[in-house]
Amino acid sequence: MNHQTNQAGGTPRIADPIGMEVFSNRLLTITEDMGNTLIRSSFSTNIKERKDCSVGLFDRHGRLIAQASHIPLHLGSLRGSVQAVLERFPAETIEPGMAFISNDPYLAGGTHMPDIALVTPMFAEGELRFFTANIAHHSDVGGSVPGSISAASRTVFEEGIRIPPILVVENGRIREDLLDFIASNTREPEERILDLKVQIATNERGNAALDGLVRQMGLAQVEQAIEDILNYTALRMKMRIGELGSSRGSFVCHLDDDGSGGDPVPVAVSVWVENGNLVFDFSGTGPQAKGALNVSRSALEASVFYAAKALLDPQLMPNEGMMAAVDIRAEKGLIINAQFPAAVGARSITCQKIVRSIFGAFREILPESRALSSGNDDLPTIVFSANHARRAGTYVYLETIGGGGPASAETDGMNAIHVHVTNTSNLPVEALEHEYPLMVDEYSLVERSGGAGRRRGGLGITRQITALRDGTIFSARSDGHKFPATGVAGGGDGATAHLYRNYGLPTEQALASKVTHLVLAKGENIRIETPGAGGYGLPSERTDAEVERDIADGVIAAGDLPLYGR
Repeated sequence: MNHQTNQAGGTPRIADPIGMEVFSNRLLTITEDMGNTLIRSSFSTNIKERKDCSVGLFDRHGRLIAQASHIPLHLGSLRGSVQAVLERFPAETIEPGMAFISNDPYLAGGTHMPDIALVTPMFAEGELRFFTANIAHHSDVGGSVPGSISAASRTVFEEGIRIPPILVVENGRIREDLLDFIASNTREPEERILDLKVQIATNERGNAALDGLVRQMGLAQVEQAIEDILNYTALRMKMRIGELGSSRGSFVCHLDDDGSGGDPVPVAVSVWVENGNLVFDFSGTGPQAKGALNVSRSALEASVFYAAKALLDPQLMPNEGMMAAVDIRAEKGLIINAQFPAAVGARSITCQKIVRSIFGAFREILPESRALSSGNDDLPTIVFSANHARRAGTYVYLETIGGGGPASAETDGMNAIHVHVTNTSNLPVEALEHEYPLMVDEYSLVERSGGAGRRRGGLGITRQITALRDGTIFSARSDGHKFPATGVAGGGDGATAHLYRNYGLPTEQALASKVTHLVLAKGENIRIETPGAGGYGLPSERTDAEVERDIADGVIAAGDLPLYGR
């Protein structure tokens, strides 16, 4: 594949687009294999069952080459960790047989402490050429509460062990003393060590695959193909931006509070094209929060890059070329660009609101036919912890829960899914009850939670769990209890979220969206109902057959018929 230049304007041109497409898929095959290895070989339920992990390939300059289709938010930690390694360990000092570990959002480009990154250099022809990297969300890394994340935390020092870029493999040998040190600062040390070793092995597998690719194609051809891919992606993104013309859009949504029960916090964005770049200006967004809803710069970038790709060209390859024409303007000290030592554990809630605002702003830029209603745009997370039923020590059960998906001009919103920057799976009831002294009372859709419309919004999820041991510690971080997902083009809003203690019992209690260290007795339950999505179009335009089907399925009730003009 030859990298050629367009004589008219000096713009890079791809000589062999078919070969480039084949090569890009080979890179994605390597990342998918790495991801499958990490998931299938891990020991903790959060990785092996819920797939809360991501992998990526980078060149020697720290540029993203390929990311597997796992969790968009993890792009922040992947990219940030590789760049942090190169800043702390200059390329000329890195040797074969090394690997690096990190997690800190201020010291190592992370997004929150539970996401531990492993970065491994790959050498070819005696020189550093690439990096393989992976992220895994560990269910506990120490800190003030089980699960290491409390929305009420005031600083990162409450959120678990902080790891700057450090050598975890040296001369081909794992530093067991370092793993012991990290694991000893967590509530499940055995799982931490086992999963970290799987992360190390995952990168080694990726390096072996890259080595095979280089041996087959030749290093020069591989590096040229990578440059072609990055240039092609950048050019394609530039074309999509150019199609927007002089349009401009703005939107504001709100967090329920700042994590500590304060007033609602605005997340505002304006979007326009300037000098060929797509500008995202977050002026008007609220200040850095007292609680843990703050977002690091790397998490902000990952959220914006995801939104730009999803809205302009969903098939665009996720690599560094996609980011070249994106201009993010956010003052330091805002909740979406926090400064040390602000707590960031619950950053995903705010990241979802960043994306909600961007999608809202694009309603004024894109044709109405391409607009979307707001989805649940949250990441409700529940954490239970108590003594293990079958062995010594404590367990930490963590789960992030989906909700209603947005409606479009063509389709109803999907029910019970993760949206935007998160993409984990549910923990099956059987696995949950087998692993932990907990009982699932109900796992269902929240009926009537989707916004009315010609295309209705997706439904939220109900998850109700009973503690089977005294002294079970429960925490939750959620949002959307006050501000619903909005409809578009005349569609109705979705239902808000709810959280209860002892639902259906005489002691039933409605809880706030953020709960820290609530101690449950045996037989007490927790019930969470996640938000539904907004609808699209006028409800009166929904067909009789669709309305009848919705009533039969329990999506709406007979009492809702006036909403649909029936």
